Amino acid sequence: MTPRSGCPVSHTDYTSESEIYGHYALLDEEREAARFHFNDTTERGFWMLTRYEDVLAGFQKHTNWTTAVRTALFPGSTIELLPQDLNGEEHQKFRRILNPFFSPAAVRRMEGLAHSRCVELLEELAPKGHCNFVAEFAIRYPTDLFLILMGLPVEDGDFFLPWTEEMFGCMLQGDLDGAAVPRAKILAYFQEAIDERRANPRDPAEDMVTRLVQADLDGEPLSDDTILTTCLSIMLAGLDTTRSALGYIFAHLARNDEDRVMLIEEPELTRDAVEEFIRMYPLVIQAGREVQEAEDFRGLEMAAKDVIWLGIGSANRDPRKYEDPDRFLLGRPGLNQHLAFGAGPHRCLGMHLARLELAVVLEEWHKVIPHYRIKEGTELIERGSQLTLKNLELEWDV
Repeated sequence: MTPRSGCPVSHTDYTSESEIYGHYALLDEEREAARFHFNDTTERGFWMLTRYEDVLAGFQKHTNWTTAVRTALFPGSTIELLPQDLNGEEHQKFRRILNPFFSPAAVRRMEGLAHSRCVELLEELAPKGHCNFVAEFAIRYPTDLFLILMGLPVEDGDFFLPWTEEMFGCMLQGDLDGAAVPRAKILAYFQEAIDERRANPRDPAEDMVTRLVQADLDGEPLSDDTILTTCLSIMLAGLDTTRSALGYIFAHLARNDEDRVMLIEEPELTRDAVEEFIRMYPLVIQAGREVQEAEDFRGLEMAAKDVIWLGIGSANRDPRKYEDPDRFLLGRPGLNQHLAFGAGPHRCLGMHLARLELAVVLEEWHKVIPHYRIKEGTELIERGSQLTLKNLELEWDV
């Protein structure tokens, strides 16, 4: 794929590690340098859309720009995901099977369990006076909520979590061979749950595995392979992303006392704060798309099979949309138009659950551990690809 003459070429490798906020600084720099870039760091290369109005338009072009490529950084990924890989009416039909578990009403029904599990984890953690937040809490909590959502034993997180960590680590470095081993263990675990639900179904309104076992698509039951892929897809979409958001949120609050004190003293502001945090530190910084038929997009001549980077992380910080975008500001005009969950028909299925998880953690954590700090000497490094802090050593007085 050859960039159109005059379009700047980016050589930035967004899969590499950097210091905290390093990737956001690069994104800001490229967004302001030119409206579009062509990035040549992958075999296929990709067009970078980085400004808010262009990224929003890109999400809405779901007919010609499809999820045949889900991430611009790894366009050759062969890991099947559902419903993400589907487009058009097929995608909508499949989402209707899952929607009852991710609707605002369904998420509200989970709120009590979300609070109680968070409190249990904090009761274990608080007496220690310190933790590696991203490894000991920020990934464990969404993993436990995922198991509850699926109708699986929360104590299974003890062995399930290491499998997911290994799989994420391999996938986000493009090591699909390495990801195959933990993936096989995870699928075997899900298969056991599927077999058990076929023999002993539970309430499909509350148990997602039963719902999938009993669901039909165009009059046909879902195959075990389809159910397995769906379970894996929900896991991959929801765990590492929530860990990412929590890491950046708590790093921010540990460094900005006035923002933390505000949430301690006015917990009713927490839900609004979540929206501003995920605007500033979105759960993913980009979504990939593949052009199906050649077209001209606002002066970019795109060919069939071109790869596109929809820059969520840069669009949410575009000063053309949000004044003073690096500032944490409650009541920001147009905040509910941020693109942290994408837009259009592929908008994040789990966005209501993600909001709940982040809000519950902020509410419960600050009741138990209101004041905390980053341990002196901690080096804050963010992983590339799907950003997350590799280490966040917090400490507090006991």
